[in-house]
Amino acid sequence: MNISFWLHRMAQVSPDRPAMYLGTDLVEDYGSFHAKAAAVAGWLSAKGIGPGDRVALFMKNVPDYLIVQYGAWYAGAAVVPINAKLHGREAAWIIGDSGTKLTFASPGMAGDLRDAEAAGEIVDIGTGMDIIYANTPIPPQDRSPDDLAWLFYTSGTTGRPKGVMITHRMLISMALCYEVDADPVSPEDAALYAAPLSHGAGIYNLMHVRAGARHVFPPSGGFDEAEIFALAKHHTRIHMFAAPTMVKRMTEIAKATGETGEGLRSVVYAGGPMYLADIVEAVDHFGPVFLQVYGQGECPMGITALSRHDVTDRSHPRWRERLASVGRAQSAVEVRIGDAEGNPLPPGEHGEIMVKGDTVMPGYWQNPEATAKTLLNGWLMTGDMGFMDADGYVTMQDRSKDMIISGGSNIYPREVEEVLLMHDAVSEASVVGKPHSEWGEEVVAFYVGQARPEELDQLCLDNIARFKRPKHYRRVKTLPKNNYGKVLKTELRKLLENDR
Repeated sequence: MNISFWLHRMAQVSPDRPAMYLGTDLVEDYGSFHAKAAAVAGWLSAKGIGPGDRVALFMKNVPDYLIVQYGAWYAGAAVVPINAKLHGREAAWIIGDSGTKLTFASPGMAGDLRDAEAAGEIVDIGTGMDIIYANTPIPPQDRSPDDLAWLFYTSGTTGRPKGVMITHRMLISMALCYEVDADPVSPEDAALYAAPLSHGAGIYNLMHVRAGARHVFPPSGGFDEAEIFALAKHHTRIHMFAAPTMVKRMTEIAKATGETGEGLRSVVYAGGPMYLADIVEAVDHFGPVFLQVYGQGECPMGITALSRHDVTDRSHPRWRERLASVGRAQSAVEVRIGDAEGNPLPPGEHGEIMVKGDTVMPGYWQNPEATAKTLLNGWLMTGDMGFMDADGYVTMQDRSKDMIISGGSNIYPREVEEVLLMHDAVSEASVVGKPHSEWGEEVVAFYVGQARPEELDQLCLDNIARFKRPKHYRRVKTLPKNNYGKVLKTELRKLLENDR
C-alpha cells in the first residue's frame, strides 16, 4: 500500500478540516493539502518521474515540505530527505549517490546545490511552486508494501553516510505501533515541527495525517523555546518530537521565565541519550507530557517505547531504573540482547541490542557489504549496547564503538556521565576513552559547567566503582554536536590525539 493513501482518504472524508498552519495562520485544509500534493504528482509524472524514482527534499521546515513529500509519494516515487543544515557539497553527494532525478530546495539552498554541481534538476520552492500547483492532478499510484518510500541517509560521524532503505510497510508499521505503544493521536491534536523534518520529526506527520490532526510550522523554521511555548498556548494539544538536548533546553528556559508548558500534550524524546537527572527535572516542571521512543534510521522510531505512565510514575519500587531505560519492545518487532555472534543473552546480561520485525530495513542502498554486517539472520544489529531486565525493559548504555575497555574491564560512558550530571554545576558531560600503554584505555571526562575536577572525582568515587572513574577531567565551553544534537565523541577523541 502507498502510505500517501492516508492523506487521500482524509481529504475525501474531511476536506474542510484544518491541516497546516504557519505559526498561528491557517494556510491549508486537508482538501487543499491533497489537491496540491496531487498537482505535484501530476507535474512529476509529466516530467517522467514515477514509481521507483527518487525525489530529494533539501528544504527547511515549511508547509511546502509536506506537500512535496506527499506529492512525490502520490507519483509513486521515493523521498530522499536531506538535512537542511548540511553543506551544499554534502547534500550534492547524497543526491548523486541516491540517483535522485529532481531536488526541491528552499530559497538560497538551490544555489548551494548548483554551486556544488548537484545531479539532476533543482527546483527552488521560493519561485517555482505556483506553476507546479497549477498542474493536472493525479491520484496516489499503487505501490507494494516492500517498495521504497524513504531513502534516509545516516548522519554518521565517520566516512560517508549510508542510505537506509525505508519501505511503505516500515512507515505504516512505525505509525501504527506509535498509536498502540506510545501515544494515540486524535483529530484535535496538533503536530509542531520544531526539529528537522528530514529526521524523526518528519515521519511523525504520518499518524497525524491519518487522524486528520493539525500540522504547525514555527515561523522561525526551527527550535526556539519562546516560540514553542507561545504556539502551544495558542493551538493547544501540541505534540512534538524533541531530542534530549532540546528537552533540557526547554526545561531550563521554562524555569527561568516562568513558562509552564501550557498547551503541550505530548513531547516525544528520542535521537540520543536522555540522562535521568534531566528527565526527572523536566517531568517535575512540565508534568505528564513526556514519552520516549527508541529507534534508529535502520528501524525508524520503531524499536522500543517508554510510555507516558512509565516516564511519570514514581510509585514503582524500580521507577528510576525504568525511567533510565528506553522502554519495552514495540508491538511489531522482537527485541533481544545478543552476544558478538548474535546469540541471545539472559535478562540482566550486557550485550548488543538486536531487533527483528516489520519496521526493520531490508538493507542499505547499493551497499551489500554494509548490509551483510548489519543484518544477521534477519536481526538488525543496532550497534547499541545494553541489557534487558526480567520485565522486558531495555536499558541502552552506549554505542558499541564508544565502550571503553580499561585493564580488561568494560566501562560504559553513559554510566559515568549520569554520575557527573548529578553535580549541580555540570550542565553537560561526555566521556570517552584515551589510549593508554598499560591499561589499553583510560577514562577522560569532558564537561560544561563550573564544577571543580576534585569535586567530580569525589562524586564518582562515592557512586561508581573506582576503575570506572575518569582519570582526567576537562572543562569545555561547549560539547561538539552534529546537526541532530548528538555529541560527536569522535571530535573529543581527536582533541585527545592532539595531547599525545
